[in-house]
Amino acid sequence: MGNLYDYFSAPDDDAARSAFDDGPRAAGFPTYLTKGIDAYVQLGAAEGLLRAEPYSDVTAHPRFGHLLSDPEDEARWLTTLTDELRDALAAATPQRLGAVAVPWSQIEEFQGQAAPEALAEYLQGLASLARHAQASGHRLYCLMSL
Repeated sequence: MGNLYDYFSAPDDDAARSAFDDGPRAAGFPTYLTKGIDAYVQLGAAEGLLRAEPYSDVTAHPRFGHLLSDPEDEARWLTTLTDELRDALAAATPQRLGAVAVPWSQIEEFQGQAAPEALAEYLQGLASLARHAQASGHRLYCLMSL
């Protein structure tokens, strides 16, 4: 079984931390669950494509993958996503997400195993969460579990 990634929106970092033990759904936060799309390299590459910025610029952002949980925990991690990713996803049309999914599917980390259509569907689900977060003044987070 692959890693599980709960992408969710919360008002702020403290509220997001409150979801660490029982999960964001149990805490009542809007959530998008997926297997296999990590919040660092894979989603970072998508963010770069969406924002037309180099991956190195994306990863230099202070909220990119900022760890909110105990770094000693070896099975679960809670990280922040950037507000710029939230806003880019919220503004993207389905056509734009489909266009981004094509080059995204070709990154090394997918090892040629990711269909652009499946990635476009994933981005659309995440974009829906981002639109809700933006409208609520919330930020995006990822709870990763092995």
